[in-house]
Amino acid sequence: MIAAATRNLRRLLPSRRDYADLPRSWRRDVLAGVTVGVVALPLALAFGISSGVGAAAGLITAVVAGLVAAVFGGSAVQVSGPTGAMAVVLAPIVASHGLGSIALVTLLGGLIVLLAGVTGLGRAVTFIPWPVIEGFTLGIAAIIFLQQVPAAFSATSPPGQRTLTAAWQVVTHADWSQAGKTLGVIAFVAALMLLLPRIHRAIPESLAAVIAATVVVAALGISVATIGELPSHLPAPVLPHADAGALRDLFGAALAIAALAAIESLLSARVAATMAPTGPYDPDRELVGQGLASVASGVFGGMPATGAIARTAVNVRSGARTRLSAVVHSLVLLGVVYLATGPVSAIPLAALSGVLMVTSFRMISWSTIRKIVTSTRSDALTFVLTAVITVCFDLIEAVEIGILVAAFFALHSVARRSSVVREELPAPYQPGDEEIALLRLDGAMFFGVAERISNAIIDSDHPRTSVVIIRMSQLGMLDATGANTLAQICTELEARGITVIIKGVRPEHSALLSSVGVFESLRHENHLVDTLDEAIEHARTHAHRQPH
Repeated sequence: MIAAATRNLRRLLPSRRDYADLPRSWRRDVLAGVTVGVVALPLALAFGISSGVGAAAGLITAVVAGLVAAVFGGSAVQVSGPTGAMAVVLAPIVASHGLGSIALVTLLGGLIVLLAGVTGLGRAVTFIPWPVIEGFTLGIAAIIFLQQVPAAFSATSPPGQRTLTAAWQVVTHADWSQAGKTLGVIAFVAALMLLLPRIHRAIPESLAAVIAATVVVAALGISVATIGELPSHLPAPVLPHADAGALRDLFGAALAIAALAAIESLLSARVAATMAPTGPYDPDRELVGQGLASVASGVFGGMPATGAIARTAVNVRSGARTRLSAVVHSLVLLGVVYLATGPVSAIPLAALSGVLMVTSFRMISWSTIRKIVTSTRSDALTFVLTAVITVCFDLIEAVEIGILVAAFFALHSVARRSSVVREELPAPYQPGDEEIALLRLDGAMFFGVAERISNAIIDSDHPRTSVVIIRMSQLGMLDATGANTLAQICTELEARGITVIIKGVRPEHSALLSSVGVFESLRHENHLVDTLDEAIEHARTHAHRQPH
C-alpha cells in the first residue's frame, strides 16, 4: 500500500521526463512561448478588469499561476491564467463580498482543486456530456460579451443585477455623447482584429489592435477611460487573513470557483491532447497543478486561474512541444510588469472590451451548434437549456442541471431499449403449457420493468398463469434498484401461488441478485436453472399438477 501511494505521489509531481523532448524542441518552445505571451497580455488585462478584480490582478495571475501550472500541471502544452469563465464567476463575488475577499476565495478554491487531484477525481470530467460542454461554452461566450456592454457605452454596471439585465438597462439609458467615443474605439479594435489575420496570419491581432487603438486615442485626444496605474513589480507574497466567519461565508463561492477551474482546465487539457503530438495528459496531475497555481496566485494578490483553451490552442499551433513554452509565456508577461507598465497603463478600457467582444464570438463554433441542434431532440434540449441557464442564472448550476437533464434522457433511452418479451414455448405443445409464461428480459433492469412483467404475465390471451420462467441471459445492465425490483416481483408472484423459475443468470449479476434476496424469494433452489430446456421441463411439472 505504501509503495502504491509513493508511486501515485511521484506521478503527480514534476519529473525529468517532462522535458525529455527539450533538446530537440527548445527553439520552437521559446518562439511559441513569446507568441502566447503577446497574445495573453491584452486578455489577462481585460479579464482582470471584467472580473472586478483589476488589470493588475489579471497580469499577476498570468505570470504567477501560468508559471506554477506549467511546471506542476498534467499537460505538456497547456497555458493557464485568467479566463473569461472565471471572470464571470468572480464578478458577483466581488460585488457581494468585496475586493478583499478575492485572495481568500482564490486560496480556498485552489486548495479544493488540489485535493480533488490528490484524491483522483480528475477523470470525472469525462462524464460531462458533449451538449453540456458546448452549451456551457456558448453561455460563457454570451456572458463575456454582455459584460463588456457597460464599458462599451461608457457606463458602469448596475450593482447586484444579472449580466443580461444590466446590459439591457445600460443600453436603454445610454448617454450617447460619451457612448459614441467608446463604441468607436471598440469598432476600430474589432475591425483590426478581423482584418489583420487576412493580411498576415503571424500578426498578433489582439495586441496589434490594442496598440493601434491606444495610439489613435492619444493622438486624437479622445477622452476615454484607461487602465491606469499598474504595479512595476510583483507584490510580496502575503497569506490572506481568515477567520471562521469569513471561511463559512466564502466556502460556497470557493466551491463554485474550484468546480469551474477543474472543469475548464480539464476540458482545455483534453482539447490540447487531441491537437498536439505530445501524447495524453494526466487529469489528476493537471488538477494538482491548477490547484497549486491558484494558491500561488492568491498569495501574490492575483485571481483564480484555469487552463485557457484559446491560449493553449495558440501555443500548440505555434509549435510548442514541452512545458518550456508556457514558462516562457509567463516570463514574457513578467518582463511587461517590470519594464512596460507605463505604456500599458495608457491602454483604453474600451480597447480591451473590443478584444473580449471579438473573443466571445470566436469562442462560438457555429458548425458545432448546428451538429448538436440537428442531432437528437434530447441533445438539442440539453444544449439549449445549459446555455440559457448559464446566461440567466448560474454557471455551476447550468453544468449540474445540464448533466441531470442529459442523464435523464440517457436513462430514458436505455429504458426504451429495455423490454419484457413473452415468448412461445417450443413445440411440441403439451397440455398445461398455456399456464406457463416464458418471459425474456432484454437490455437493462429498471424499476419500470416491474409493470411490464405483470402485464406480460396476465393479458387477454393468457387469463391463467401458474408458472413464470424469467430468462435473464440477455439482460445487459443490472443495478441494486433493478435487482431489488426483481426480488419484489418474485416475492409477490410466489405469494399469489405462481411458481417462479429463473433461467440463465449471468455470472456478473449473481452476487447482486443473491445479496438483495432474489434467490431467497424462490420457492425452491431447483428453481434457479442454467438452460431453457431444464426450465421448461421443471415448469411443466408444476403446471401439470395444477387443478384445471
